[in-house]
Amino acid sequence: MARLLLKLSGEALGGDSGFGLAPDVLAATCKNLRDMVAQGVQLALVVGGGNLFRGQHLAQAGMDRVVGDRMGMLATVMNGLALGDFLSQTGVATQVYCSAAIPGIAAGYHRDLAHRDMSEGKVVILTGGTGNPFFTTDTAACLRGIELGVDAVLKATNVDGVYDADPKSNAAATKFDTITYDEVLARGLGVMDLTAIVLCKENNMPLVVFDMLAEGALQAIARGETPGTRVVAATS
Repeated sequence: MARLLLKLSGEALGGDSGFGLAPDVLAATCKNLRDMVAQGVQLALVVGGGNLFRGQHLAQAGMDRVVGDRMGMLATVMNGLALGDFLSQTGVATQVYCSAAIPGIAAGYHRDLAHRDMSEGKVVILTGGTGNPFFTTDTAACLRGIELGVDAVLKATNVDGVYDADPKSNAAATKFDTITYDEVLARGLGVMDLTAIVLCKENNMPLVVFDMLAEGALQAIARGETPGTRVVAATS
């Protein structure tokens, strides 16, 4: 696990409320990321924007979906800038990219430049989603991970893996240590959106779903362990 892409939800950065930016969560997240970089891991981040803007709610009230998605993309830029600043304060070199350049704020994403930055030890923060409406940041994370040749895409959640039912409402829910993309699709498990799942399946990209708040989880993944659930194209 020498090169990884981590997908963070915007809600995770909002702390208990799920809204705004919680400084303590930012600080703790960046400390974990710094420890991963210290282990020699080349790291890219894709962050959502749900803590700042949720276009779905306004879409239900009549807002044009394309406009809402554009606003959501801008929210991811704000989160990316915050992560970049907190990481810089911990001594980690970063580079913030956006799917479309915002002069003076974020460089336009370029696969070759981002690849070089990762090789040089910088944490690459990828914002703006794919740059297109109707695509989630889950899809953006899988797309960028495939482009950048990472060993796995990591999805940080508030549960410790993939279950056959919601473990918060069903005490009998069973956790999977490993599951295939076909099983995820057949069971209708909400691991990621359909486009992201199919993209990973077709490109044989492993996905690790884990609890971001679990002590040492990121470091364990960097060592090749799987503290959550590993989703793969096929089991051997």
